[in-house]
Amino acid sequence: MTIKINGKSYSFNQGQTILDVAKENKIEIPTLCYLKELIQEGNCRICVVELGNGKLVPACATKASDGMEVLTKSKKVVQSRKYTLKMLLSEHHKNCDSCPKNGNCSLQTLFEKYGITEENNENKPQKQFDETSPCIVRNNTKCVLCGRCIKICEKTQTCSALTKINRGYETYVGCSLDAGLKNSTCVGCGQCTLVCPTAALMEKDSISEVEAILSNPEFKVFAQVAPSVRVSLAEAFGEKIGTFDEGRMVAALKKLGFDKVFDINLGADFTVVEESKELLERIKQNKNLPQFSSCCPAWFKFVQNFYPDNVDMLSTCKSPTEMLGAIVKNYYSQKENIDREKIKVVGIMPCTAKKGEKERGKDVDYVLTTREVAKMIKAKKLDYVNLPEKKFDSPLSYYSGAGLIFGATGGVTEAVLRNVMAEIDDKKIDFEEVRKSDGRKEVKVKCGETELELCVVNGLGNARKVMDDIVSGKKHYHFVEVMACPGGCVNGGGQNYVDYSKVDIEDVKKLRANSIYEHDKKTKDRVSSKNLTVQQIYRDFFIPTPELAEQLLHHHKNKKN
Repeated sequence: MTIKINGKSYSFNQGQTILDVAKENKIEIPTLCYLKELIQEGNCRICVVELGNGKLVPACATKASDGMEVLTKSKKVVQSRKYTLKMLLSEHHKNCDSCPKNGNCSLQTLFEKYGITEENNENKPQKQFDETSPCIVRNNTKCVLCGRCIKICEKTQTCSALTKINRGYETYVGCSLDAGLKNSTCVGCGQCTLVCPTAALMEKDSISEVEAILSNPEFKVFAQVAPSVRVSLAEAFGEKIGTFDEGRMVAALKKLGFDKVFDINLGADFTVVEESKELLERIKQNKNLPQFSSCCPAWFKFVQNFYPDNVDMLSTCKSPTEMLGAIVKNYYSQKENIDREKIKVVGIMPCTAKKGEKERGKDVDYVLTTREVAKMIKAKKLDYVNLPEKKFDSPLSYYSGAGLIFGATGGVTEAVLRNVMAEIDDKKIDFEEVRKSDGRKEVKVKCGETELELCVVNGLGNARKVMDDIVSGKKHYHFVEVMACPGGCVNGGGQNYVDYSKVDIEDVKKLRANSIYEHDKKTKDRVSSKNLTVQQIYRDFFIPTPELAEQLLHHHKNKKN
């Protein structure tokens, strides 16, 4: 079948929308509320096109038909889009220069494209502002009621923390019973912030707090960087999606004033070692199985919120950033003779939920998302692309490939497999069967006399199905890895914004994950327990006083607080 768009014919398959065909053929049709597979209802009317009969229809919700003629930028179409944008502006606080999403706002882009230049009306009534959550801020003065946040929270993450309240002109997005995010079922994953086209949902800003301690000579301020930040940060400076960049990233953090820059990959190696021990012990005792990974704080919170009777299945291991924070403030402070009270640890994370996690532990003082770090670099006017590369600071920098792959879904499982299999078959390093989970992947791996039953899950909607199968007795596993964000940390709620009208989200996840696995292949050691720094710290610190490992590297209160 064929459709004519702007006078040119294109073939298409039955069931495709006008927008689908346009995207396939790189024909621009602006969207605002559209979200692939979640919202295709034409609510915002930005994507209207003109049919041959002169009728205006939403491209995202109108099926293409054989012989259909479509105009995407006729005078009638442009006038309609301008009218819609002016209506949105009448309810919007257009203070773009001071807006935290300046330069990354879909609405701002549309205003500029269609010449909507009216300035902000200071007399507009202030709408609900919610900063009760440690992770996310909701600012309804910026909301355009597109519904993206509601759909991704309800359909993809199944948390249903957000809903539309009231009707007509009184409608706004809020939480059930009009409670704040902190008192809702929100787990802080931040997927809503990735899809919000404006600044209505943002991570809770920690930049001013971090800048204050960086300028205070009383403190030693140490940054520690998560695995997947290095495959996203460079995108904010025009590099290709998935560009692997450690050297310039470290150099930029040094320029921002951090005294030391450490690598959370080392913390991931400690997590693997401890989690492997715990798994083998649970299998031996046949107790609290399956063992759930616990390095994702949004998943941790999800279990507390929705499955409180199953919190004992969560690994007691702290997350990599928590473990490294504990090592910095206890081992490193002693080694370098620094008063631990004078040390401030700042986690550089792909994740908004980590801002909430730091309240559970006390060894990470602040958390900055990838986006916040990019904003700080730009504010300081650093020429990021041309920065001379620097290395992570010793001794908390040497990592294995197993620590690195934590950034992609399946990475935790593969890292644990490498570790537990090291004594049985040290040549078996790559476990590609657990990689690239399309939401949920079940794998059986022979480990000595035991056949390990494993499940790799990403996206909390998929995790809910797995949990229901486990609770009902339908499924039995030894180990379950869950990453709250679809695709894992490479698509974390704190990662750089991507224009999903131009790039498919699946391509973004694939490019970033592939970059991590390619670098994993190049690392000298690819098994966590073979990391020489890990071995040294165990010999110097944890083996002489074994209770310290239990105290500093594990949680023992998983109950809901």
